[in-house]
Amino acid sequence: MTQSPPAAFDISDMTWPPPPYQSPVPPVTGPDGVRRFDGVTYATTPGYRPRLLDVQLPAGEGPFPAVVWIHGGGWLEGDRRYPPPTVPAALLHGAVLAAGLALVSIDYRHSLEAPFPAQLHDVKAAIRYVRAFADALGIDPDRIGVWGESAGGHLAALAGLVGPGTPDGAALEGTAGVGSGETGVLAVVDWYGCSDLEALAAHPMPPMPSGVEFPDPYAALLGGTEAERPALARVASPVTYAGGPHLPPFLLVHGTQDGLVPYSQSEALAEALRSGEGEVTLRPVDGADHIFLGSPDIAGIVAESVAFLAGHLGASA
Repeated sequence: MTQSPPAAFDISDMTWPPPPYQSPVPPVTGPDGVRRFDGVTYATTPGYRPRLLDVQLPAGEGPFPAVVWIHGGGWLEGDRRYPPPTVPAALLHGAVLAAGLALVSIDYRHSLEAPFPAQLHDVKAAIRYVRAFADALGIDPDRIGVWGESAGGHLAALAGLVGPGTPDGAALEGTAGVGSGETGVLAVVDWYGCSDLEALAAHPMPPMPSGVEFPDPYAALLGGTEAERPALARVASPVTYAGGPHLPPFLLVHGTQDGLVPYSQSEALAEALRSGEGEVTLRPVDGADHIFLGSPDIAGIVAESVAFLAGHLGASA
C-alpha cells in the first residue's frame, strides 16, 4: 500500500479549544486502487470516546455517491468494521464498491454510554461530516444514502425520516461534530430494524443462554422502560415520522421468523410510509430469523440492497 506524504504542520492553523472533530488525513491506496480513510474522528464529546468512521472509495475518479453503513447490536454493542456474522464483510464491502459507491462505516455511542437521542445525533453528525469534507473524501455530497441492520436499521430509518421540518426535528438533529448542515439522504435500506417501540413493549425478549447477562435493549436505549418513557418511545419510533414531508425511498428487508424484532415491525413501517405517500419496498425473507439466520441466499439479499442504493444514488459501476 502507498501512503501520501503528510501535509506540512502549521501551528498558526491551530485553535483552542480544538474543533469537536478532526480533518481527514490522506488516504491509503491498496494495490486494487481502493482508497481508504481509516479511523477518522467525526465527532468528539468530553467524557465519551471519539466517534470514528472509515471511508472506502472505489478505484477510479470520483466524486462517488456514498452509502453510510450503520452497525447493529441492540444499541448496546457493535463495531463499524463488522457486519452481522451471517454477512461476510468482504461480501458487503465488495458489493458496495463494485457498484461504484463509496462506503462510509460509522460508530456511534452505545445506549449505556448515553441514551437516545445520542445515537441519532451521532448518525446525523457523521452525515454532516461527510458533506463538510466531501472534497477531501472524494464523495459527492448530493448523493448520500444510509443502510443499517437491526439497531442500525432503526437509526437508518430515523436518519431518513427526521429533519428540521419534522416534530422535535432540531432536538433530534443535534449539534455534535461539525455542528450544523444538511443531513437529508436520498435512499434508506433498513434490515430488520425496529419501527414502533411502543408496540415492541409487548414483545417478549428471547431467553438468553445460562450465565449470559444482557440488559434490556429498549430500556437501555430510552433510559427507562417504555411505560416509564412513553413520550420518548414515540420520539424514537420511525413510524412517528413516516407521514413526511420529503420521504426518501425505502427498502425494508426482514426475516419472517425473526424472534428478536418481529417481521410486523417492518410491515408497520411500510404501511405508515405508504400512507404518507412514500416509496417503499418490503422484502420478506421467508423463514429467516434475526440477522437472516436460516436464509440460503445472503449474497442475493446484499445484491438487492446494493442495487437499490446504486439506482437511487445514480452510481455508475
